[in-house]
Amino acid sequence: MIKRPARTSLGVLLAIALFTACNNHTAVSETEAETQDSLANWKADSLRYPGEKHLKNVRMLTDGGDNAEAYFSFDGSMAVFQSNFKGWEVDCDQIFYFNLEGDNLKTKAPKMLSTGKGRTTCSYFLPGDTTIVYASTHLGGEDCPPEPGREEGYVWPIYESFDIFVADLEGNIVRQLTHTPGYDAEATVSPKGDKIVFTSTRSGDLELWTMNIDGSDQTQVTTGLGYDGGAFFSPDGEKLIFRASRPQTEAEQAEYKALLAKGLVKPTNMELYVCNVDGSELKQITMLGNANWAPFFHPSGNKVIFSSNHTSKRGFPFNLYMINVDGTGLEQVTFDEAFDSFPMFSPDGKKLIFSSNRYNGGNRNTNLFIADWVE
Repeated sequence: MIKRPARTSLGVLLAIALFTACNNHTAVSETEAETQDSLANWKADSLRYPGEKHLKNVRMLTDGGDNAEAYFSFDGSMAVFQSNFKGWEVDCDQIFYFNLEGDNLKTKAPKMLSTGKGRTTCSYFLPGDTTIVYASTHLGGEDCPPEPGREEGYVWPIYESFDIFVADLEGNIVRQLTHTPGYDAEATVSPKGDKIVFTSTRSGDLELWTMNIDGSDQTQVTTGLGYDGGAFFSPDGEKLIFRASRPQTEAEQAEYKALLAKGLVKPTNMELYVCNVDGSELKQITMLGNANWAPFFHPSGNKVIFSSNHTSKRGFPFNLYMINVDGTGLEQVTFDEAFDSFPMFSPDGKKLIFSSNRYNGGNRNTNLFIADWVE
C-alpha cells in the first residue's frame, strides 16, 4: 500500500474564514446568497472539501492505522477491508468486516476474518454474503513477510507465498482456490456471481486470470509485458477494468524483468485498460502519466472512477477522477491535498466508500470514508 504524508488543514481554515466573512454582510445579492448557502452546506458536511459536488454526508468510519480496499457485500449492508491498525492487535494487514449500520469501528474492533498469520490483501464478498475471498501469505510462514527496502526506489512487494482462500464470516477457511507456485492475489468477484478475476505470476509475468467461483477453469486473460492488476468487473459482468504498466524501451523492460525476478514491481507509471472478460477488445483508456490505479466501474457501466496523481510533480496528491470507458470526459471528483483512493460504489449506486488521509489529525493514518453519491 502507498505511504501517504499527512494532509494540511490550510484549505479548511481558508474556507471557514471565507464563510465567516460572507456572514458579516447585512445585505447580499441573490448570487451571494447562493454562495452562502453552498458554503453553509459544505460546513455542515465537514469532511467534504469544496468542489466535491458528487459527495454528500461524508462520514469517517475508522480512526487509526492504514485501512484500505473496503468493498461492499452483494446486499450493500456490510463491507470487508484490510487494516494494519495496531489497536486491533495485528502486525501487518489483516482482513476485517463490519455492518455499515450499527458497527462503530472507532469504539469497537471489527471481526477479523483472516487467520492473523502472515499478510493478507484484497478481500471481497462472494454471492450470498456468507463467505469472502482474500489472499494470504500464511502458508509461507506465520510471521509478516519482510517489506522491501528503498535500494530499488519506491517498489511494491510481490510475495510468492500469496494464495487465494475462501473464509466464512467466523474466520474459518473453507476452501483454498489457488495452489500454483508464485503470486496469486488481488481477487474480485463478478456482480453476476459466476467469476473471480485475480493477478498471478504463474505465466512468468503479472497477468490477469479468471476462474469460476469454486476455483475451477483458471484461464489467462492478459498477455502484455508489465504489471496487470487491481481488476474489477463491469456491472453486467462482461468487461474488466484494470491498472497496467507497459514498459516500452529495452531499458524499461529490462528493469521491469529484473525487479520482478526479485519479487518487486514499481507502481509509479500505470494507466487504465478495459477489455472483455476473455481479454478481447483490449483498450487503453487513460494516457495521463504517473500512477492511475484503483479503478472501479460507475453503476452505469459507461464510466470509471479511479485514483490518480497525474497532475503532481512530487508524487502527491492522489485524488479520485472519473472518465468515460472510451477515454473521454475526464472529471476530478475529490480535492484532497494528500491521498484519496480505493473507491467502490455500493450495489445500488447510492454510496461511495473510499480511503483517504483527510482529517487524520496531522498523522499518516489512512481511514475509510463513506459518502452519499450525487450524480
